[in-house]
Order: sequence, then C-alpha cells, then structure tokens
Amino acid sequence: MGPDPERERVVAPYGAWRSPIRVDDVVGDVIGLGEPWIDGDDVFWIEGRPAEGGRRVLVRAALDGSTTDLTPPPFNVRSRVHEYGGGSYIVVGGIVVFSDFGDGRLYRLDPGADAPVPITPEGPWRYADLRLDVARRRFYAVREDHTIDSAPANTIVTIPLDGGDPGVLVKGSDFVAAPRLSPDGTRLAWLEWDHPDMPWDSTLLRVAVFEPDGTLGESMLAAGGPDESIVQPEWGPDGTLHLISDRTGWWNLYRLVDGPRLEPLASMEAEFADPAWIFDRSSYGFLPDGAIAAVGRSRGRDHLYRIAAGGQIRELDTPFTELEGLKVGDHAVVALAGWAGEPAVVARFDPVSLSPAGVLRRASTISFDPAVIAVPEALDFPTTGDRTARALYYPPTNPDFRGPDGEKPPLIVLSHGGPTANASTALDLSKQFMTSRGIAVVDVDYGGSTGYGRAYRQQLDGRWGVVDVDDCIAAAQFLVDRGDVDPDRLAIEGGSAGGYTTLAALAFRDVFAAGISHFGIGDLELLAMPSHKFESRYTHRLVGPYPEAADIYRERSPNHFPERFSSPVLILQGLDDRVVPPSQAEAIVEALRRKSIPYAYLAFEGEGHGFRGAFAIRRTLEARISFLGQVFGFEPADGYEPLEMPGLDAWISPDRRPSVAGVAAVGAGARPDGGRPRTAIDSGEETGAA
Repeated sequence: MGPDPERERVVAPYGAWRSPIRVDDVVGDVIGLGEPWIDGDDVFWIEGRPAEGGRRVLVRAALDGSTTDLTPPPFNVRSRVHEYGGGSYIVVGGIVVFSDFGDGRLYRLDPGADAPVPITPEGPWRYADLRLDVARRRFYAVREDHTIDSAPANTIVTIPLDGGDPGVLVKGSDFVAAPRLSPDGTRLAWLEWDHPDMPWDSTLLRVAVFEPDGTLGESMLAAGGPDESIVQPEWGPDGTLHLISDRTGWWNLYRLVDGPRLEPLASMEAEFADPAWIFDRSSYGFLPDGAIAAVGRSRGRDHLYRIAAGGQIRELDTPFTELEGLKVGDHAVVALAGWAGEPAVVARFDPVSLSPAGVLRRASTISFDPAVIAVPEALDFPTTGDRTARALYYPPTNPDFRGPDGEKPPLIVLSHGGPTANASTALDLSKQFMTSRGIAVVDVDYGGSTGYGRAYRQQLDGRWGVVDVDDCIAAAQFLVDRGDVDPDRLAIEGGSAGGYTTLAALAFRDVFAAGISHFGIGDLELLAMPSHKFESRYTHRLVGPYPEAADIYRERSPNHFPERFSSPVLILQGLDDRVVPPSQAEAIVEALRRKSIPYAYLAFEGEGHGFRGAFAIRRTLEARISFLGQVFGFEPADGYEPLEMPGLDAWISPDRRPSVAGVAAVGAGARPDGGRPRTAIDSGEETGAA
C-alpha cells in the first residue's frame, strides 16, 4: 500500500526524516530465532537474546501454547564446530541434549530435572549434529577435536546416553556431517568431503551397516563425487534414503532406489537447500500421509511445496517469502518464517494441508504502520560479461515525509556475506531503520549468491573481488540510470565476505563516496594462512591455490594498496573474532590514518564474527546513520552524537567526491577496474567468511 495522497507530508532532506523505527525497536525487543525441533506434541527453538549478551536459550512450546525456558543462565546453547555451529541440540522423548558454548561439552536435561548435567568429558572438543540411537542407548554426533590446534580432527562419534567417553565411529576424511540412522537401526548414512572443497562444491554420501558390536562395516558410496554437492540426507519412514543433489545444476530432491540410482522427486529450476555453513539445515520432511513437505527457492524467494507419494507437486499459498529450518512431526509442521511486512516468526503449519496454523513466537512484538515499511522490489539488471545480476531494492519510505524537489536520496549498496549467501525478502528492521529516514537500500545478489543454481554460484570462482564488485556497482548504476538515487551519494556496506567486497570496491574503484565494513577482510593472504579448518582452503576456488597464486591474492587485497582508498570508511569489528581477526581491521585503519582519509573505527569487546550483544548492535546502528549524515551532508533527526573523523570537512568539498559516471563504461566492456589505470585488480572472487 502506498502513502495516503491526502496525508500532508513534511519536506525534509533525505536521511533527515524522523522515523517511528527507533534503535530500541531494532535492539530492545528483538530476538534471534533458530533451530526449530519437534518432539511429540512439543515444539522447540533457540532464542538469541541481545539483552543477555546474545545468549542462546532453548525454549519449549507445549500443545496449549505455553512456553518455557529450558536452559538457565549461564548455559548458552550453541556449537562452534566449523566455527559457525548449528545442530546444537536434540530432543527425544522429552530428553534434551545440547552443546554449551562456554565449554563445548554436551549436557543432558531430563524432564523435571533441576539442572542439566554434562555427559561428555572436559577437554578441547566440540560437538554438533546430534542423533539418538534408542536401541543402543547412545547418541551420534560430529566431533571436532582440537587437541592439535593447527589441524583439528573431524569425526563421527558415539556418546553413551548416560555419559562417558565418546568412541570414534567414522574417521579419515577432512570433514564429516549429517550422521543419520535408518528407521530400523541397521544402517548409518553420513556426508564427507575433503580439502580444498567446501560442502557446496563436492561431497560424498556414504552408507554402512552396523556390526553386532555396534561398529560399522565397510561403507558404500551412495551418491556424490566431483562437482556434485549432496546435502541433507534423511531416511524416509519406509527406510528409503532421501537426499538433495545439485547434479542438474540445481539442488533438487531425490531418493535412492535400486542400489546407487537416484530418482528425482521434484525436478525444477529451484534450490531446495542452502550452502552448509552450519549443521543440520532442514528444508524437507515426511508428512504422516507419505507426502513430503519441502521448501524450494526460486525467483529470489522461498516457496512451500507438497510432493505427493505419487509424484504430484503442488505449491502452497502462504504469506511467507522466507522459510528456514522446516521440521515435520505427526501433529505439526514448523519453520522459521518471514516476509516483508512483519518480523520473523516460528510458524506452525497444518500437517495435512500445510496451510498456516498459527505463530508460536515472534522475533519482535513491535508493529509499525505498514505505510512506513519499504517493500522490496526484485531487480534483474545487466552487468559485466553479458551477465544478469539480481538485487532487492528498498526505496525511501515514510508517509510523513518527502524529499525536496530536485533532490535524490543517498543509496546504500549492501554486499552480503558468504559470499554464497543471498538477499532476503524478510522484514529487516536495520534496513527499514534507513529507508524510513530517507535512505535508499539495494541488497545485491551478485554472481556467487545462492538461489539461482550452481552456475550462478560458481560465477565467483577465480573472480572474487571482481564479479561481486562489478555487480554491486552495476546495481548502483541501474538505480542511477533509472533516476532513483543520487549518483554523488553512493555508499557500499557489507560484513565478513561482504566487508571484503566493500573494501575492494573502495580501494579499486572510484564509484562509492563512503563505505561501511563490518569485520571485513582486507588481506586475502591471511585467509590462505593457517586458520580455522573449515575455511582454510576456501579461497583456493575463489581466488586460486596458495602460494602458487600469491600474486593474485596480493593484487586483490585492499590492505596492500592503502594509497588507493579515497573515501571515508566506518569500520566495525569484534575483538573476539576468530574468523576475521581484529588485525585485519586495524591494518585498514592504519592505512587510512597514514593517508589522512577520514575514518571511524569501533571495536567491541566480547563480540565475535557477527554482533550478538545489545550494546554492539545499538552502537552500530547509531554509528551508521551518524556516519552517513556526516559524509553525505544531512543531519539525522535522532540527534545521535557525531563520530570523530578528522579531516572530513576538507574531504567533502565537491571536487573530491567520487562519481558513478564511470560505471556505465564497465558494463560496456571497459576494464574491470572501471577504467582506472592504477588498479592492480583484473579478476577476483569473494571470501568464505559467512
């Protein structure tokens, strides 16, 4: 719904509009929702609570709708396997087993117990992706053994239900995931892969039969191989193994029949899986009548499907455009759900019709006038190499204000992380915080993003730092050409891998007048050095094998070219970040200081890769709008304290502003660097930090 034409609107500079969306609305009453689970009639999920420093609490919703916190302080239900975690708990028959972030141990919580008790020994071990074997009274889990810090061992282990030393069941590969027990308890399926592949590049699905003593016999390769990604293996109720494979170029659903033959269940140009950055992702499940409920992503949004036993596929009509963590039980189907109009929810669906059947929890109880919410417009636009890129555009939206005649709004170009992630259509109050103040936002699904098939995802291979930057610039150019935004007030912003894209765009192109980097990567060589195991070879595909391609790493690293920065930068960094250490941010800060480029550096104690605490989230929001106001020449209506950025007044003189004027030439086949002869970049690819 557009603004009411009869409503009188105040004329104010873009960026200076007074918004009903406050920092407290983004931080104070907002929680993170994750990892839904069903056990009998009960539904479970994890709540990340900024007010408690980001502590993750396991919550149970009973059949009557009442909710209970199950894990008291200081327990923090979170795994650090692969650093990103996931699969951090399981509930079976009312018994909860979970990973505590503080010590990495697994804890058991029985119904009615006063407190959780540890069931794994103290030590340098982490656990994730749990499954229970009732008959053998044990759990299966992925264990990461950090006895040797430089090369932790990843194995599948057995853990006695009553506690004790784990026993190794599967070992030998660099990585393992998804231990899944067949319904009759006779077989185990799992995934494995080796360096330098990531799980979205190449994985193997193996199956083995249990011996009488509980060990596994020789395994059989069930599916997978070079250039095929297998994810989410699950046994159907009849004992048929199901999986998702991208062998056709799209992650589609299959079942294993007649030995190693895969039978497609829903062939379409849609992605039924996400890159496995975290464990125990779930996008399908088995309904009581034998059909399958599944989530597929196409055209930039998620769709819910019912796949009947006979093969009939029907898309269900729901208000949700984002669905994650689909879980199916006998009496309910649940998922994390979102759309442009409301915050994320734990949604319940009818197990027969799959129609929405209620909301169990909302990420926020705050609601806003729909007229103040910017609804994203899906964009397809031309970019370099005769390619088409995608994005979601959020125009300035506030029914009480309009910009001055002849003025165009500033634009923030968002570059997501991963770089395999994707722009989301769900309500994001941090975006609405900007659009309701008169700042346009475009969230770019650059080449390398997920949701458009394997070929689109592989556009970044060997081109990280080029394709992603090209596509972010092309998105800005598209909106400039269309007359939506001010060509002289373009900013680029991103976190982690998106932070690298941000820094690369600022160092190697003359387009953006400002940049905001959240724990961004400045030196690609540091990613190729010994780091956490999961990502230690990620750049081999995105940039090239190291050290053979060391020159390319240096050419694409903003930290090596401090003289090429020419725009103010806001740098945000967690001091406990193990994925992108503070040294990366500090090197950029020093380079900007030496060249007298205005900058602001905010570092947060106790924050890692992604801010979870209320203070850091709040300060980041305030800093972003203050920074943009100082650089782009507007005064935010909120009255936030300006950042200290020496030399800013001299920099913002008209003759020093970058311009988007040169971007059109890039699309016409000019140098990838936008025509700047001093740029060392001529190809690149994004980093792996999500």
